[in-house]
Amino acid sequence: MAYLAGKMVLSVRASAPNNGKGEATTGRVKSARIRGARYPYVSAQAVRRWARDSLVELGAVPSPVTRVGKAQNKAQKANTAADPVRYADDDLFGYMKAGANKDGAATTLRDSPFMLGTLMSVEPAFPTEDFGVMARGVSEPVLHGHEFYTADLAAPFLLDVPRVGTFTLPDGGGVGRPNYLSQEQALQVAEAAAAGATTVTFRDQAAVRLPIAERRARTALLLEALAQLSGGAKQALHYGDRVPDLIVLVPFKGGINPLAHVIDGEPGTGLRVRGDVLLEELRAWEGEWEAPVRIGWRPGFGDAQREDFEKLCAGVIAEEQVVIGHPRTILRGLAGELREGRHDAWFDDPAR
Repeated sequence: MAYLAGKMVLSVRASAPNNGKGEATTGRVKSARIRGARYPYVSAQAVRRWARDSLVELGAVPSPVTRVGKAQNKAQKANTAADPVRYADDDLFGYMKAGANKDGAATTLRDSPFMLGTLMSVEPAFPTEDFGVMARGVSEPVLHGHEFYTADLAAPFLLDVPRVGTFTLPDGGGVGRPNYLSQEQALQVAEAAAAGATTVTFRDQAAVRLPIAERRARTALLLEALAQLSGGAKQALHYGDRVPDLIVLVPFKGGINPLAHVIDGEPGTGLRVRGDVLLEELRAWEGEWEAPVRIGWRPGFGDAQREDFEKLCAGVIAEEQVVIGHPRTILRGLAGELREGRHDAWFDDPAR
């Protein structure tokens, strides 16, 4: 297997975890209009930031960020160190660092091995505008407002496991640059920061690859970060848990997500977890996925649907082709298996 395909659900209750541009004195939540209805969402950028912060909580050293441009009256930009060998977050989440042409500095970028969709409400929701006032110690109160909402948000994600800790090098025509800058710089950093890094051919391109122990650790760390995800706006007023209430994972050979329609929603019904769709997808992609499909389902969240799902999928559950547990248990359990080297085959593309 080469990919971990998945879908996650966050249950937002009377919260405003990701805000858009405000209007006058009112803060607005992010939302999209679909067929005339309003669907609140949390951007992938926000969730990726929560995951980065969780990595730091788990002990990862964050890539330092430098902001330039404003003081020089030039275009403003912010860059990380763009060093994916030394910093796990640069490796897992990617970056772009633009060099100045006048200095002869090249632009380096890395596509993110961890791909995440927008966490979109599964059904229309209507944010409430909360009226507020600051009247403490002032003769004329200051009025303000903000929106919040209740909804179940779902998003697909995909982790390209072989690309974790693997940095392709450009050829003479520049092919390969989306993963690193130059062979000289890649090897210098690798030699300085990761004893045992090697050069390999990866997807028909020359590449530098970190040792398997480091690649295991980084992949496991990302799963552990998702298992204790936290963050979001308005926590002082609308505190909310951000650990996924539902998460589905399946190891897959190709960069396809067969879980797209396993979790969906419909107006008036809300979140649906469709066992019939999962069974049909698994049959359609037979030979392309590896058992078990791992499902993390928090107790108390959609208990009636869970009961129906387990009845419908009783056969594959009994055969342990599908396993269900708490999201934290599922994610941390898989992370532990990765650290032990039980899935080292995932770190290379499957033979065709």
